[in-house]
Amino acid sequence: MAEPDVLAPLTVAVPLCTAALLAATARWIPRRGPDVVALLASVAVTTMAVVLALTTRDAPLVYWFGGWHPVRGVAIGIAFVVEPSSATMAALAGVITVASLVFSWRYFEEVGHLYHALVLTLLAGMVGFSLSADLFNLFVWLELMSVSAYALCGYRIEKPGVVQGAVNFALLNTIGTLTMLLGIALVYGRTGALNLAQIGEALRDRPAGGPVVVAFTLITVGLLVKAGTVPFHFWLADAYTVVPAPVGALFAGVMSDLAFHAFARIYWDGFSQALAEHRQAVRTALLALAVASVVIGASMALLQADLNRQLAFATVAVGGPMLAGIALLSPRALAGTTILVTADGALKAALFLLIAGVIQWLGAGDELLLHGRGRMRRGLLPGSLMACCGLGVALVPPFGPFLGTALLTGSGGRNWLTAVLVCGSAVTGAVFLRSAARIFLGWGPKKDPALTRQPTEPDEGEPAWQPHKDWDSAGHRVVMLAPPAALVVVGSCLALVPGAADWFTQVARSFTDPRHTAALVLHGHRPPAPTAPAHAGPGPSAWLWAAASCAGAVTLAATSLWWQRFAGRFRRILLAPVGVLKGLHDGTVGDYTLWFAVGLAALGTGWSLTLR
Repeated sequence: MAEPDVLAPLTVAVPLCTAALLAATARWIPRRGPDVVALLASVAVTTMAVVLALTTRDAPLVYWFGGWHPVRGVAIGIAFVVEPSSATMAALAGVITVASLVFSWRYFEEVGHLYHALVLTLLAGMVGFSLSADLFNLFVWLELMSVSAYALCGYRIEKPGVVQGAVNFALLNTIGTLTMLLGIALVYGRTGALNLAQIGEALRDRPAGGPVVVAFTLITVGLLVKAGTVPFHFWLADAYTVVPAPVGALFAGVMSDLAFHAFARIYWDGFSQALAEHRQAVRTALLALAVASVVIGASMALLQADLNRQLAFATVAVGGPMLAGIALLSPRALAGTTILVTADGALKAALFLLIAGVIQWLGAGDELLLHGRGRMRRGLLPGSLMACCGLGVALVPPFGPFLGTALLTGSGGRNWLTAVLVCGSAVTGAVFLRSAARIFLGWGPKKDPALTRQPTEPDEGEPAWQPHKDWDSAGHRVVMLAPPAALVVVGSCLALVPGAADWFTQVARSFTDPRHTAALVLHGHRPPAPTAPAHAGPGPSAWLWAAASCAGAVTLAATSLWWQRFAGRFRRILLAPVGVLKGLHDGTVGDYTLWFAVGLAALGTGWSLTLR
């Protein structure tokens, strides 16, 4: 096995070199050749990331490209800082890429020769984004990741709907990345540094003046656009509806959530000491955005009939607890966020692949149109997997999302925040339980005026359909269902690893100590290993509210199936606010850009008044 300091650059070099090789030769090698080569490269990246996560438990690893080490505390080169949380993000990207490529074998009837190269380039961007300790190179990896994502989102360019979704995605994300670049420029002008540890040292003894506050605001907004946090979330539904399913699994499972990891690193390494006296203002603003994401994301997911749009808004809702874990500014909460990103990421990727399989098998992606179509023996496994994902999102104990949420809520001492996160998880989980019951059990009516349907689908009657012919093949079903099943296992069983909560909490303590990080990165002084924390597992109260969340999800799923029986004269009253909420998500990119500007102005105004 290679030394860890050799593995760090190989995690990005392997996919990039393989992508270049496939782009040059894929036209002339057999159909399965690119599949196998891309899969082997992804497995290699995953293996290296797991090894890095295990070998950096006691102390982070710093790799300086070209051997350009700091001179008297001044960083003159580009560095990767590898510690377990960043390596875990890289491993998650690798695992989902492997599942995505296996799923692609039977998903595409014909795939272009650049598809595998783009997927590997996206993987390299995500891994580099996870490991980079340089602010400008974070932007470079973000751009590499984004350009690959834009091309993959518009992969089926012959369809007009795909063009619109890809344009909305590209436009809003480009605005976000340019906003982040402006913030980076202000930081460089203020500190003369781009390495995060050096930025933190330069700002440590200075008051947080105007340029620093503006820079922090712009960088925050740029990353929140990528994460899909309210009110910067509007691109998600359009992109998730048109992106090919194997790529959508990467979008939902890891690409959006990486922005939360990057924000945590930028805050703790670069800005935490300069803003130490204003932590409450930072916490308040981020918690407000987190709560808005939970409420709006969960509500919109519940009001969708299209399965991909359900998942898009569920991604917004699940991002709320992740941002809340960062906003609490404590190691225990940050550990919970890391577990939540990993566990929920695997479940969301599984749902995206599973929904694609259902669409291919049953001929539609609308929950109402699919009413009862899955009531056959072959629907047992996909229906069970969808229900498992719904229960996982609803925090069924003792699995991954439950453990992550328990850690972050247990560190805040805020009962109101626990209540919001639990209710949001219950509503989001209910969405997928309802879909599973309607599709695979035939429960509920075939029409529901509260649910938004895609305009391309008929309002009355059902189109003729036949199960996809390939689903008669056992091999086809195995290839289509094995990847989501494996991801469900990964997302659920992370919490079952002995000592997982204690380990992630110990890692988070080191992550949130910027002086130790600066000593390691700039001077090569290895900090002492953090002391093992007291038992960080969930307490009795966490099990009680998790049980309440699961019960609430089941109850709400049943209620949303049969609400019309009991609404009576209150039906119009109930539907009035639904129309207002849906009207905000009208698909017009100009309106979405306006909401971006409103969010940026609100956050900038709030922080300019409180962080100085």
